[in-house]
Amino acid sequence: MNNDNKIIVKVRNLKKYFPESGANLFGKPNYVKAVDDVSFDIYEQETLGLVGETGCGKTTVGRTMLYLYQPTAGKILFNDVDLSSLGERELRFIRSKMQMIFQDPYASLNPRMTVGSIVGAPLHVHTNQSRKEKKDRVQELLDMVGLNPDFVNRYPHEFSGGQRQRIGIARALALNPDFVVCDEPISSLDVSIQAQVVNLLEELQKRLGLTYLFIAHDLSMVRHISNRMAVMYLGKIVELADRDEIFLNSLHPYTQALMSAVPVPDPDFADQKERIILDGDIPNPINPPRGCNFNTRCPIAEDICFQEEPLYKEVKDKHWAACHFVE
Repeated sequence: MNNDNKIIVKVRNLKKYFPESGANLFGKPNYVKAVDDVSFDIYEQETLGLVGETGCGKTTVGRTMLYLYQPTAGKILFNDVDLSSLGERELRFIRSKMQMIFQDPYASLNPRMTVGSIVGAPLHVHTNQSRKEKKDRVQELLDMVGLNPDFVNRYPHEFSGGQRQRIGIARALALNPDFVVCDEPISSLDVSIQAQVVNLLEELQKRLGLTYLFIAHDLSMVRHISNRMAVMYLGKIVELADRDEIFLNSLHPYTQALMSAVPVPDPDFADQKERIILDGDIPNPINPPRGCNFNTRCPIAEDICFQEEPLYKEVKDKHWAACHFVE
């Protein structure tokens, strides 16, 4: 993949606010600013990694991009089609080309349905295929993800976590999508199984020409699978660049702190690596700080950081950051 590829997904000034239960003294609802003015592009057949601490809004970005959540503001364009301009029928067609692999393979599969019914559900909803065509397609999908095609009549509880996640991947691929949101697809799996699932995703990407948004906590795994990485903090993207550029030449203080926490296998090099420890906790997303939302924990914050929000800009070629002190 290179950036000469066409842009398949454009996200512009995306916001997603959730009303908090209850109201303040004046009767106005408070809003959790889960995603607050996020913009980025995803190129065809690339993997964009999205990382950040728990609660920063990564999953909400993925779900809002697929219109599983209605955006509060902003636009999502898929192949230059603005999803907000579509009616229900058109959006339903577009959704067949945008799919999601969910985080928890135990919760995302209906325990009352057979594997054949689970994987075949998208075919039932979106196509007019005959029963035999659906059965053949389901068996093809199971074989594609490394499962025995004869497992169609088994139930989810008969499978391990890694096998269940493969079932979820097969379901996501049923309609030949172009774009797949991978929402922490390996976080609930044993370490020994994680690499197998990631290798499967890479193999399927090459075979089917897929484009991924890969959401994860494991920075080393994200570096392995991604072409570019975006770093989120408190609902905003603070830095976006090529994966190696992020790891070796990160510009934003938060990204630098994240990268300093990545384990290094070489003990000699690990001793030389400076660990950056951030003070304090993540602020409340209902009432984020004025100015830069990282100012309460930033080791280099100055007065301007508490007054003005930094502009998210292209600091150097294809390297974006939101900080007053990056040039």
